[in-house]
Amino acid sequence: MPVPPPERIVELVSDLIEREGYDLEDVVVTAAGKHSTVRLMVDSDAGLGLDEAARLSHLVSEAFDAVSDFGESPYMLEVTSPGIGRPLTQDRHWRRAQGRKARLDLGTETLVGRIGELVGDEIRIVVPDRNGPAVRAIPLAQVRSATVEVEFNPPNARELELAGGLPDGRVRAGELDENAVGADEDGSDEDEVNETKVDK
Repeated sequence: MPVPPPERIVELVSDLIEREGYDLEDVVVTAAGKHSTVRLMVDSDAGLGLDEAARLSHLVSEAFDAVSDFGESPYMLEVTSPGIGRPLTQDRHWRRAQGRKARLDLGTETLVGRIGELVGDEIRIVVPDRNGPAVRAIPLAQVRSATVEVEFNPPNARELELAGGLPDGRVRAGELDENAVGADEDGSDEDEVNETKVDK
């Protein structure tokens, strides 16, 4: 019996993830021969630390073991936080990305700026200006697509101030979270992804 499709996995774990204070952002099932990978991307306003990823992985594994959907099929369970490049499509995505640099496609122009506060149906974006950084209010309805950009250096202090700072529990761009995994040996952390894996 193959691993169930993502829609069934969402049914099995979405309430569990929500009860634990997290949002289930995505489910990806990848088959590689007889072995599959089930990746759950979860997030919260405070982010996802490595200990929490391990705890959620244990709870999800127990939930999978309690149903017959998986049968004897071997699979790897990964519980991870969303990385750089994930589209900003929900209000919570904008809130959680506050203080980060992003690329926005507005249809008539492409804008790169630092994400500020979400106020009603508008997002504040800190953009470069001749006289220094300035705040621009953009209606979310005008945003065709938006993704967080990779930053290797800490943000400009004035830009970050105008953006309203970072949400609690979030790591500043260009800094490593001491609880994060996946950091390269040179200390860079391209995705800022915390994840834990369980081989079943």
